[in-house]
Amino acid sequence: MGVETLAILLFVCVFVLILYGYPVAFTLSGLSIMYAVCFLDATSLEALPSRFMGVLTNYNLIAVPLFIFMGIMLEKSGLAESLLEIMAMLFGKLNGGLAISVVIVGALLAASTGIVGATVVTMGFISLPTMLKRGYQPELATGVIAASGTLGQIIPPSVVLVLLGSIMNINIGDLFAGALLPGLLLVVAYLIFIVVYTTLQPKMAPRIPEEEYREFLNNGFWKKIIGAFVLPMTLILAVLGSIFLGWATSTEAAAVGALGATLMTVGMGKFRLPILKTVMQETTHLTCMVFVILMGATTFSLVFRELGGDTYLVKLIENSHLSPSMFLFVVMLIIFIAGFFIDFIEIIFIIIPVVVPVFIRYNTDLIWLGILIGVNLQTSFLTPPFGFSLFYLKGVAPPTVTTGHLYRGIVPFVVMQVLMLGLLALFPGIVHWSIALFHLGN
Repeated sequence: MGVETLAILLFVCVFVLILYGYPVAFTLSGLSIMYAVCFLDATSLEALPSRFMGVLTNYNLIAVPLFIFMGIMLEKSGLAESLLEIMAMLFGKLNGGLAISVVIVGALLAASTGIVGATVVTMGFISLPTMLKRGYQPELATGVIAASGTLGQIIPPSVVLVLLGSIMNINIGDLFAGALLPGLLLVVAYLIFIVVYTTLQPKMAPRIPEEEYREFLNNGFWKKIIGAFVLPMTLILAVLGSIFLGWATSTEAAAVGALGATLMTVGMGKFRLPILKTVMQETTHLTCMVFVILMGATTFSLVFRELGGDTYLVKLIENSHLSPSMFLFVVMLIIFIAGFFIDFIEIIFIIIPVVVPVFIRYNTDLIWLGILIGVNLQTSFLTPPFGFSLFYLKGVAPPTVTTGHLYRGIVPFVVMQVLMLGLLALFPGIVHWSIALFHLGN
């Protein structure tokens, strides 16, 4: 058996063991080291310490704990609660008004935090009981909340895009700029679906009572709206504006966001030392998880390349005479299917380093490719049986909401995400125009 075949076998074994439930980081590193010891020269792992240090000193990756800190701190600030209350009343006179408000708040939280779990849990805890109480169809209510909570995976600042930029060695600021317009188009698609569906089926999403709406208007209407929107919009402009205007790198903007989220929590009167301790503990936990997996992925990548796996894969694709577009379709299909079973971090660290050399050989635009992968990975949060948004929402849903409601509810939103993926694949100019539009300072 040639070493190239062993490289492919290593990839398959890693994938199978992860599906069996073995820890990702230790599967990647442990199995890779076993292959290196058994099938490679003893000096093949000498470069591993320097690779580790290269990861740990990567300036771009400092943005990961900072964005995580910002997201968790905003969760504790009560921002989501105030936004949801105001938006629900603002659109309450429309059929599906509560659902519309959830989508808009999801987009605002995505641009403020980018943390899916916190967003889904918060919106599910606050909005779902209210929507069900007002007679909303459970499938519509759960689908809207789960899908809106995942917008943070494509709307910057996104941890997914930071990791993709690091793994693919591309500019994170360009990724952020290229993802913003597709993310907003996805929000528009959700809103159009809700409006059309609730117009055809008004009983599935009733309006709020007239007297409740009038009470809202008479009790400091504009003061409430300004108070709910000024702080989050200021934070969004500070983080994304500084990147797009060329005033700060993504890492520097992440530091601005972390400080801004802390000051916002202080301003809303929610800052306490126990809260700061909890935020720091959760940030440390998530950051360590990401970096331990990244260490394992670095080991896997080194051994895979030492075995000649990347060269063999390129030759295999070239000999199969796959066109660049057909290879792109195959990779997107693999990522989509993998999203049913494993986490987005695992997909990024296992699949992406393997296929990127082939795309480079095809002279593919890596920024456009990164946006396609980001949109594709967003579906992994919604696709059963292991869609994490579904788990988060089920954990805070009332007992009357079944798993069947969740699965049926997310179907139209997954379809919209797949259609958006196809649109971006057919029209790369959307990404390029987004970059040109939002990089105003360059």
